[in-house]
Amino acid sequence: MTKIEKIVLSYSGGLDTSIILKWLQETYGCEVVTFTADLGQGEELEPVRAKAEMSGVKDIRIVDLREEFVSDFVFPMLRANALYEGQYLLGSSIARPLIAKHLVGIAREVGAHAVAHGATGKGNDQVRFELAVNALDPSIMIIAPWRQWNIRSRMQLLEYAEKHHIPVPSDKRGEAPFSIDANLLHTSTEGKILENPAEVAPDHVYQRTVDPVEAPDTPEIITIGFERGDPVSVNGKSMTPAALLTELNGLGGRHGIGRLDLVENRFIGMKSRGIYETPGGTILLAAHRGIESITLDRAAAHLKDEIMPRYAELIYNGFWFAPEREMLQALIDQSQTFVSGEVTLRLYKGSASVVSRTSPCSLYSADLVTFEESAIAYDHHDAEGFIRLNGLRLRSWAARNGR
Repeated sequence: MTKIEKIVLSYSGGLDTSIILKWLQETYGCEVVTFTADLGQGEELEPVRAKAEMSGVKDIRIVDLREEFVSDFVFPMLRANALYEGQYLLGSSIARPLIAKHLVGIAREVGAHAVAHGATGKGNDQVRFELAVNALDPSIMIIAPWRQWNIRSRMQLLEYAEKHHIPVPSDKRGEAPFSIDANLLHTSTEGKILENPAEVAPDHVYQRTVDPVEAPDTPEIITIGFERGDPVSVNGKSMTPAALLTELNGLGGRHGIGRLDLVENRFIGMKSRGIYETPGGTILLAAHRGIESITLDRAAAHLKDEIMPRYAELIYNGFWFAPEREMLQALIDQSQTFVSGEVTLRLYKGSASVVSRTSPCSLYSADLVTFEESAIAYDHHDAEGFIRLNGLRLRSWAARNGR
């Protein structure tokens, strides 16, 4: 096997990746470069630098990817109205290909032979990271310590940390902690009591949203502007993608919007239960469907809804950089040519409801749908032939069956 002289590690500074960092240094005896992606986790990342320095890391990369994350990954996904299994807004899934992209980029820059990640052998993230690396640079070796080392339990992990003087937060001693993943799009929480789907999630699990019952008793009205399928403004104020999503996260969180308690089917074959909070994304999904309702042709809209589950599954399963996802993206993006305008929503007690929508590209015609006399001539008798032709096969079917 080729000797590995340098590894780029996807490093969060948490317990698992801190232990992985030490394990890589011991096992491979080579330089480890740490890469921490700032995806809007909502926490100060400079302590991550200090932890890496304490472990002897010389090359520490902390990269602000918030704008790229939203503009190049979240927004393209939202154009598709993507929901995995009809509910999950794919907050973790869509972040992994971006992290993998920069892992590969840094590896090429520093001449590293391998990249490493802290995903376990039971989860989806190992698949997402590694499929992305395979697609971007098949020559790079992938190291997945959770599939290689002899650590098999949380207690063994803690013992390794104590042996190597790796700080362990007090809430991570003894019982396994909640596993939390956060970025600008969402927060997900798994583990502990949540592993039993029969148990009600405790209130302290939720971090970004208030309990809808405790949300303001007065609705809040907001307007979101769209251009070619992407949101560009809130209440008339133009914003960058990351700033816009941050603004909507604050609005949605205040009104208890975007909570989801989900038992999902992991790609590797098991079911898992997680608590998701996606306040801004939930608002954007409702708004995007609102603007599409007046700007998309019926057949185009229905076709999008047909391919959406396949598109969402590709992202969930780690195939962001696969040719079929790119093909579907081209179709979806073409559909957004005239998806521009404004949508007004009411935020109230956990819901984001569309109350009005306008567009210079609207296909809606009041003259056609009105019950009153209109300027556009519509001959009601035309419907008779339309119905008769559509009923032809049904009459033939009924005659054959003796009805």
